[in-house]
Amino acid sequence: ARAAADAAAGADAPLWRSLGLAAVLGAMAAVVARALRRPVGHRPVQPLCEVFLEEAPPLALMATTGEPEPAKPTVPSEKSLNTMRKFAEQCLKRTDTYLCQDKGVAAVVLKGLAVHKEELGAPLCPCRNYDDKQAEANHGYWNCPCVPMRERKECHCMLFLTPDNDFAGTEQTITVEEIEEYTKGMGM
Repeated sequence: ARAAADAAAGADAPLWRSLGLAAVLGAMAAVVARALRRPVGHRPVQPLCEVFLEEAPPLALMATTGEPEPAKPTVPSEKSLNTMRKFAEQCLKRTDTYLCQDKGVAAVVLKGLAVHKEELGAPLCPCRNYDDKQAEANHGYWNCPCVPMRERKECHCMLFLTPDNDFAGTEQTITVEEIEEYTKGMGM
């Protein structure tokens, strides 16, 4: 199934690049949840994005219709990306949280936040599925930092990780260049 999807997306394009952000992040969250349930000695040592690409079942990457979501060519402006980057860095320092050791996770989330900030006027969490994104953005519960993050330091997106989290890195900064490199060619 993956080979057919890769062929449909282009010979050189991996499957995850042709899917929507919500589908990719939802499947990634499932892989991370499975990894956290493993005994400590069996946790993956390779970057989480690689674990996701190896373990995510193709069905987890499908939209509710059963078909891969079409890629959206939405690309946030450098100004929006930089604004979200600065916002995240301030929040990381203020809450004593850290980026994931695989900065690709943070890069994808920050790019999604920047897209939502431009499209919806609010940094709506890009890791969730919504029936009406604009209504959710107006409501504010899932606007970053979301209520679970503000109240309990629980970030579903893995953008803000507490020091005791197995996937937490040691850094609280990421550059626009790193974000662009990790998300190069990825449609949102």
